[in-house]
Amino acid sequence: MKFLHYLSYEKPYIFLYLTGTLIPSVIFSTISNEEWRWGTFLYAFTIACIVLFGFLLLRYQQNIRVIRQMQREDYDGLSLEGEYAKDYIEKLKREHIREMNTIQNKQKEHYDFIVSWFHEIKTPIAVIGLLQQTEMDANSLREEIGKIENYVDQALYYAKLDSFSQDYDIQSCDIMQISKEIIKSHSKTFFSKKIRINLQSNSLNVQSDPKWLQFIINQLLTNSLKYTGNGGEITISTHSTSKEKQLLIQDNGIGISQKDLPRIFNRGFTGETGRTYAKSTGMGLYLAQALSNKLGHYITCTSEDGSFTQFIIHFPNNYDPYVSMKKTHI
Repeated sequence: MKFLHYLSYEKPYIFLYLTGTLIPSVIFSTISNEEWRWGTFLYAFTIACIVLFGFLLLRYQQNIRVIRQMQREDYDGLSLEGEYAKDYIEKLKREHIREMNTIQNKQKEHYDFIVSWFHEIKTPIAVIGLLQQTEMDANSLREEIGKIENYVDQALYYAKLDSFSQDYDIQSCDIMQISKEIIKSHSKTFFSKKIRINLQSNSLNVQSDPKWLQFIINQLLTNSLKYTGNGGEITISTHSTSKEKQLLIQDNGIGISQKDLPRIFNRGFTGETGRTYAKSTGMGLYLAQALSNKLGHYITCTSEDGSFTQFIIHFPNNYDPYVSMKKTHI
């Protein structure tokens, strides 16, 4: 059966040989010549068929040998088509390995985040349980519930990272109005820690998705609140140039060491500040930067250890990364 299957791929050779034999036969049969002998022709035809069969058998053995050697990377093909197919298969193998490595890295990232998320969310839940056993303090309860809500938001937006292009709506947003709404949601924390808020701008419109932008600003403001001590101050201001618009969030908290500063947007990075002063998943700033990049924005940070930290969200003027991406493919 294998040999018959092989012959199905060798039909061009067979047809060429039969055609090359039959055409002279037809021509010679029309010639009236007493010396023409059909017996001689059939004898030659039989010899030729034996040669053809031997050739096909040899080719079959060569194909079987190549098939058995295909598991090795250095096998030689039997045709130019086979060589191209070999190169294409090797290319597909390399792409498959890269895709598998990417998938495995993403799976590991998701696993690490889930483990860290469950570990961190247990803390406020445990605190709420202790508050129930003692005289419950409303401010403490609200603070722990706020932590849980923030962790839930982080998990939700982390899950949406890969499907971002299906869930965004670029429009004109007033970043100061969004900032005021976020400040209002943290009013209890501002009051309990006696942190002053200084708004140095009334309005500034940018092109972004208001829902995703609200999450980004909330992560930055939450970070400032977490590391600003009692009686501190947080300043929110705006700045515009011919190339971009900026939202600046600055606090006079504990700051970030110069050693940690280049890595604060890395996934899962907590640094000395996160380990010393507060438990942290290290996902807030990572998500803020990742979502900003998908929206065509980016975040920078300057800080001095023990003095201040300033985050700047940069909004390139009238820029939609997905519109630009579509234009490049047209």
